[in-house]
Amino acid sequence: MAQYAAPGTESKLILLIEDNIDDERLTLRALRKNNIMNEVVVACDGQEAIDYLFGAGSFSGRDMSVMPAVIILDMKLPKLSGLEVLKRIRTDDRTKRIPVVVLTSSEDKTQVKQAYKTGANSYIQKPNDPAEFSEMVLQVAMYWLLLNRTTPERMLA
Repeated sequence: MAQYAAPGTESKLILLIEDNIDDERLTLRALRKNNIMNEVVVACDGQEAIDYLFGAGSFSGRDMSVMPAVIILDMKLPKLSGLEVLKRIRTDDRTKRIPVVVLTSSEDKTQVKQAYKTGANSYIQKPNDPAEFSEMVLQVAMYWLLLNRTTPERMLA
């Protein structure tokens, strides 16, 4: 099977914020099965995600020049909800332009509206079927890591 990583994408980090170990494993397996070899950092709750993004707690001293190319965010998280995490991401200059894909089992239309209002780039309901879940993860990774182009940092100043 062909490696999907285009030149330069190997260093594009994925931050997966997911408290369900089964969904975490399915996501990681889907990426590897489809030869997407980008580094994946997993945060198991909202506070751990914030600590990673801002170099706090157990992540103090991490290389803050390495930020995720995309964040995959579950909405139902312990400690800080997905919506709270999204608010923090969007209100800080260091993280406000990172694409955030909400990936959740919720069908709540109010939650969809809140997520987009807060700055989500995409909102996807998790499929129950493992094969559909794997295909969805592949499509998300292909779009956000290979097809989507972000604004070069030098143009943001």
